[in-house]
Amino acid sequence: MNDPMRIVFLGLSLTSSWGNGHATTYRGLIRELDARGHDILFLERNAPWYASNRDMPEPPYARVILYENVADLKKRCEEAVAEADLVIVGSYVPDGVEVGRWVQEKAQGVTAFYDIDTPVTLGKLERNEWEYISPDLIPEYDLYLSFTGGPTLRRLEREYGAPRALPLYCSVDPEIYYPATMAPAWDLGYLGTYAADRQPTLERLLIEPARRWPSGRFVVAGPMYPDKVRWSDNITRIEHLPPAEHRRFYNNQRVTLNVTRADMVQLGYSPSVRLFEAAACGIPIISDYWEGIDELFDLGPELLIADTPVEVLDILEKIDPEELQTIGRRGRNRILTQHTAAHRAAELETYVEPLISSRGLIAPERNTTAAQPGAKPV
Repeated sequence: MNDPMRIVFLGLSLTSSWGNGHATTYRGLIRELDARGHDILFLERNAPWYASNRDMPEPPYARVILYENVADLKKRCEEAVAEADLVIVGSYVPDGVEVGRWVQEKAQGVTAFYDIDTPVTLGKLERNEWEYISPDLIPEYDLYLSFTGGPTLRRLEREYGAPRALPLYCSVDPEIYYPATMAPAWDLGYLGTYAADRQPTLERLLIEPARRWPSGRFVVAGPMYPDKVRWSDNITRIEHLPPAEHRRFYNNQRVTLNVTRADMVQLGYSPSVRLFEAAACGIPIISDYWEGIDELFDLGPELLIADTPVEVLDILEKIDPEELQTIGRRGRNRILTQHTAAHRAAELETYVEPLISSRGLIAPERNTTAAQPGAKPV
């Protein structure tokens, strides 16, 4: 796409990564869109739990407006939404149904719903829980951009009437996540917020192996774990790890663990941000299995699968260290060729370009900005 767009995002958070993975995704995608010459405005509800934990209060690649409620959003941002070439509403936006209806009423450009939580969304729709998207809104969005690919995309079109459902997976920034030479502090680690449906797998693939291997060194980083969880003495706990510390955390592990939410396992084709971050650091990964993971990685040469504590311990104790490092390097190469934030920005342009062109939405007087410094046409 040679013409820069004015893009408005309405997302859960860009300024704070506390307790959510949305900020990391938005930061990478928006930074790359900005690098390609697009003008980005991010609209975010001023939630108190994020206000006290803003690790990026002023992103260098986007303007941010913090609004107090839907009435404040409508009052302050109607013109920006109406004039944008592309308006993207994300999952888990507070009052997302009302916000989505307003966007569809006011936006003159292309509208898209970006579902960073597709398995959760489908579960909510089946239970008639319309927290941030409702069945009547889906057909009105021009695009349904999904963190989950595979058969789920056709389901969104067939059952919910999405005009066009397309994958826009999470991604990673290779300038932030890359290998480092250091002696690892831990044999196996895990990074993730507590989730009840994920905890049994964490118990099976890290906590139980730690109990069986007292001399091993383990670590779990992430908030919201209840007091009832029993950690053995050889497991280090880190309550919150901001994105700026993720790379060092991964590089401090000999092997890292990926654990997938139950809804994501059921649908398949749902890679996590943490999976790509760890792979970009060149760290060998042990993951639980789900359909579609073998389309993202070559299982064995690039990523290891385990289902039991014994399988985890066999990997940690029996696989030659050099072979583990080779697996990590292969996994990193896969990420660099297919799953960076730059790849996602280019994919988004490819999705939007036909709609922009067919509607003649980018005014000729703004097309000249493509030649300005910073604009990077595809």
